[in-house]
Amino acid sequence: MIFRILSIWILLSSCVCSGENILLDHLAYGIPQETDLLLSRTGFSIGYSQKYRQAIWVSYILTAEQLEKKQIDRINVFQVDPAVKYHPVLPQNYSGTGYDRGHLAPAADMTYSVETMKYSFFMTNISPQIPGCNRGIWRRVENQVRRWAFKEKSLSVITGPLFKDEGKTLGNTEIPIPYAFYKVILDMTPPMKMIAFLIPNKTTKRRIQSFVVTVDDIEKLTGYDFFSKLPDGMENELESKSDFFIWQLP
Repeated sequence: MIFRILSIWILLSSCVCSGENILLDHLAYGIPQETDLLLSRTGFSIGYSQKYRQAIWVSYILTAEQLEKKQIDRINVFQVDPAVKYHPVLPQNYSGTGYDRGHLAPAADMTYSVETMKYSFFMTNISPQIPGCNRGIWRRVENQVRRWAFKEKSLSVITGPLFKDEGKTLGNTEIPIPYAFYKVILDMTPPMKMIAFLIPNKTTKRRIQSFVVTVDDIEKLTGYDFFSKLPDGMENELESKSDFFIWQLP
């Protein structure tokens, strides 16, 4: 059994790596959900929804090597994404609304090149977040994921917003405000494991482990299929378990 898992890991790893880390295939484990616009960028891939005027998922590979190869500090220059031709979101759409421009793929994960940092500030990578969420629990989860990337060497991370049918919109725009955000993480280094977080879009001082759920739970909420290119048996087993304690082991 161990030999079989190791063989599958080697096979999938060869699909993901392509020389330079910035050329990693961020959709090597499958597209979570079909979208209006699929954007493959250096650093991450985006599934953008015209209906919601934001990404419904962002997928990327995060490695220890990338994090160690810091080339640039945070730039704080938000930009319109030129790939969105119809009704693009503008940085000023957020002005005076009381909401932060919340990153889906964190800028702090994209410091390994000028290009990846620039793309992380395109508005297609942004969702409306309550400041207390963006600067509090969301940041703490992002920091934890980076610590795990250093420890485990390579993670596949998928992040996105969740919406209610009759939810609020951002100011006088048609940009829906998510009621929560999800983050699902796959560690392909044996012993392989998954974990997921469901974070409400509000201020909270609760510990991040209180927001741990299974990947199956997120799939039930969204209807998406994460990591669909894994063998079915492996996918089903890993997605049904989410143990924060195991991830914290040295």
